[in-house]
Amino acid sequence: MKKYTLIFLALGMSHFLFADPPTPPVGKRWVLNPDFSDEFNGTELDASKWFNYHPNWKGRKPGLFLPSQVSVKNGYMQIRGEKMEKDTIIHAYGKDMTFNIAGGAVVSKKSVYLGYYECRSKAAATTMSTTFWFSGGGGVGPNECDTYKQEWDIQECIGRGGDFKGDYFAYGMHSNAHYWYTDCDGEKHDHRAAQVRFEDSELASEDFHVYGGWWRDDVSASYYYDNRPPKHQQFYNKVSDKPMDKPMYMRLVSETYPFPWIELPNDEELADTTKNTVYYDWVRGYKLVDVDAPNDSDLNLESEIGLYDENVSFPSATYELSSSETLKIPFTFQANEDREIELKLHDPEGKVVAKTVASVYAGYGNMVFDFEVGQTLEAKAGYKLVASVLPAGGEKTNKLDTSTLILDLKN
Repeated sequence: MKKYTLIFLALGMSHFLFADPPTPPVGKRWVLNPDFSDEFNGTELDASKWFNYHPNWKGRKPGLFLPSQVSVKNGYMQIRGEKMEKDTIIHAYGKDMTFNIAGGAVVSKKSVYLGYYECRSKAAATTMSTTFWFSGGGGVGPNECDTYKQEWDIQECIGRGGDFKGDYFAYGMHSNAHYWYTDCDGEKHDHRAAQVRFEDSELASEDFHVYGGWWRDDVSASYYYDNRPPKHQQFYNKVSDKPMDKPMYMRLVSETYPFPWIELPNDEELADTTKNTVYYDWVRGYKLVDVDAPNDSDLNLESEIGLYDENVSFPSATYELSSSETLKIPFTFQANEDREIELKLHDPEGKVVAKTVASVYAGYGNMVFDFEVGQTLEAKAGYKLVASVLPAGGEKTNKLDTSTLILDLKN
């Protein structure tokens, strides 16, 4: 097998430098998962996807989850924190509990295993939380007399600081993973992975930010804050070597945190409509499928919301020949609909020496394509490879995006 080293100049490089979601593995493609994606552009919460309450948690005292605090309007899902007119006593978990602050929770009706998830949100300017997390699953532990539950927190924050230990929660992104473990003696443990943090000098309530998490496998996750490089996490695995092995439910929650770690919100900020509301612009879930697998649904959310600035990019600096007449071309693409990627190879004199088309399905894919050039290429500088995104079966002059590489081919 011959190997060529190439020096490249790519047009439109920002496409893959700021790809959202992260670049999928070779041979895979991200597609939107409709059960965990919502643009919140209607007038009410989509009851086919979401509960407007938490099915098995009333809230952390003194904050009670109430459906009345959840709304969808002006392009956002909103959760409003407020002081309740009077104390409310609820009997739950075998005891009476007193609540006097109203918060809210939105919970997915379906559970999911693995994938990439992101939301764009703006925190309330109070000490009530703005969160994006998953929990559920678990079951019998590895010793068969023990049990466990899972929790994966992509983002937890508050919208203002103060003179309390958890003041740092008002800035940046904070990601956790819990292995809630009950051993064979009935003792409960909160086993945590090392927290991942992205620091920021701006309060989480000052502007919208994008928070993303890639649940890669049973033992690891990666986290994404706006366009910053990712950070990675290994789940706690001292009890089980597969601590996150079951599906979980998505949660979008505004709750009260335990005092004195974070102080409770005051009456003034809870009464201020410019401060007391969390805004979720959208939430998106992605699943990995084979790059050449047709979509398994008639839904095409990528096209419906215009998710991608459609493009093709060359992410690799080394190409290999599987034979003297076949180039193995790695590239990524982002497509809102099924498309064609046209590849043209120009020799150093500018003549087109080979042309082909690769058909791709909607989504964000990473693939290696066998480009049959039909002739043995000379080892010299100045070859140009041009890739263009075209409508599938449509007008071939209507190019949606073009990227170019300049290649120096060497034996």
